[in-house]
Amino acid sequence: MRELTYAKAINEALRQNMQADDRVILMGEDIGPYGGIFQVTAGLYQEFGPERVIDTPISEAAFVGAAVGAALTGLRPVVEVMFIDFTTVCMDMIVNQMAKIRYMFGGQAKVPVVLRTNIGAGRGAAAQHSQSFHAFFVHIPGLFVVLPSTPYDAKGLMNTAIKSENPVIFVEHKKLYNEKGEVPEEQYFLPFGKAEIKRPGGDVTVVATSAMVLRSLRAAEELSKEGIDVEVVDPRTLNPLDKETILESVRKTGRLVVADEGPFTCGVASDIAAIAASEAIEYLRAPVMKVCSPDTPVPFSPSLEKDYIPDERDVIEVVKKIMEY
Repeated sequence: MRELTYAKAINEALRQNMQADDRVILMGEDIGPYGGIFQVTAGLYQEFGPERVIDTPISEAAFVGAAVGAALTGLRPVVEVMFIDFTTVCMDMIVNQMAKIRYMFGGQAKVPVVLRTNIGAGRGAAAQHSQSFHAFFVHIPGLFVVLPSTPYDAKGLMNTAIKSENPVIFVEHKKLYNEKGEVPEEQYFLPFGKAEIKRPGGDVTVVATSAMVLRSLRAAEELSKEGIDVEVVDPRTLNPLDKETILESVRKTGRLVVADEGPFTCGVASDIAAIAASEAIEYLRAPVMKVCSPDTPVPFSPSLEKDYIPDERDVIEVVKKIMEY
């Protein structure tokens, strides 16, 4: 099967949906002739024109609000917020409008908006362009939250997101855009709420999200050389969350590590750890442990940023620790 980068897999999903449905439009800063800061929308302006690939002013509150209005009148906007850090500028539109309108109108109004954004440190972009606070949106009822880790998942989940009648926060990762993987040319759909076991194992479960999936897989290969068999589970969507696949894995291995690039406190990892503790505690042979970013702003200094980002070394260290029990 052919290979695409993560960025081109998303680009292909956008193109195929725009070809199939003229209600699908794109909105965002520099997504037009320039193709987006990470080139995810490259070539789409030239194919579909300025009425469907709309370069917006630098005002997230304005264009996310416009997307909500466009969705209510029958369009299916896919909006790019350049960095997840900038969603703070339009949080009212996301939290108080986009997430709640269908519920408040008893289903008579729909808001089929896909809000694309990205997380992650590692590009020297400092504290205001490197955050990973995707957990904010998991906290808000009414939003689907998607975190693909591979090009295959990115295309399949984007197709599902665009067809959804509910708003979707589609969370990409800066460090994944150039990762390659096998991607079918045809349109295919991956269901929300269905995790995937990326690597089977019997000694310890590592539930990992986004870029932490690849780092955990590398850690698992290293640990296998020492006789430690790691199962890596990728939830793929955080809302809805496939609790059953996670719990089945934990019941099998008896040990759980949760790896997520968000901050250590009050994040996705904490919630998954709580689910295991409350619904599978009788199977646990060791405390649940987390691999996350520290509770500090992301540093600009390259050496400090490298230490800040959780990676395979951290996963290996925590897995070895949990195996001591």
